[in-house]
Amino acid sequence: MDLQDFLLRARVLKLYRQALRISARAPPSAKDELRRTIRQEMQTNRDCKDKQRIRYLISDGMERLKRLDEMLDMQGH
Repeated sequence: MDLQDFLLRARVLKLYRQALRISARAPPSAKDELRRTIRQEMQTNRDCKDKQRIRYLISDGMERLKRLDEMLDMQGH
């Protein structure tokens, strides 16, 4: 594992932790399903070795997380 791999891995883990923190604010009825979805997304892309694709997935995940955070803010959660 080189430095670039290490940094990408750190970014992925940071995104995962942020997603779990934000999912904790979700309504109780949706919280479990949201966490399952987050975990499933991570598992689906776990074996990806293409650094360009990993960067894209991180960027996409951050954008989706931002939208979720804004939606929960609007709902007062």
